[in-house]
Amino acid sequence: MITFKVDNLINMNAELVQFCEQLKKFGVNDDAVFNSRLVSCELISNVLRHGGIEAEFFGEVLGEFVQIRVISKQFGNINVNPTLPDVFAESGRGLYIVRSICQGDILVDGGEIKVTIKTK
Repeated sequence: MITFKVDNLINMNAELVQFCEQLKKFGVNDDAVFNSRLVSCELISNVLRHGGIEAEFFGEVLGEFVQIRVISKQFGNINVNPTLPDVFAESGRGLYIVRSICQGDILVDGGEIKVTIKTK
C-alpha cells in the first residue's frame, strides 16, 4: 500500500509518479496504471481545487483490482452518479470520468471516497 498527504498539485504529481511505479512493480498492466493515475489525479485535484485543503491518499493492489481511497471533508456531499456535462462546461467532468473508468464502483463514506479499478 502507498499512502501520502498532499496540499498542492505539484506534490500530487510527484507522489503519483511513486504510486504508478509501485503499481508496475506489482505487475499492473499499463492501461490500469494509466487509469489509476487519472482517477487519483481527478479525486485529489477536486479536493485541492474546490476545497483548498489537504487530501489523504491510499492506494493498493488487491488481486485483480487497484483500490484507491482519498479522504477529505469535501467528500461528505458529492454526487457519485453525475451526468456528462456540456462540452463547453468549465467543470463537472472529473467525477463523470472517474465513474466511467471505475464502471460505477464508487463508494462515499463520510469524508472518504473509495474506487476500484480492474487491472485485467
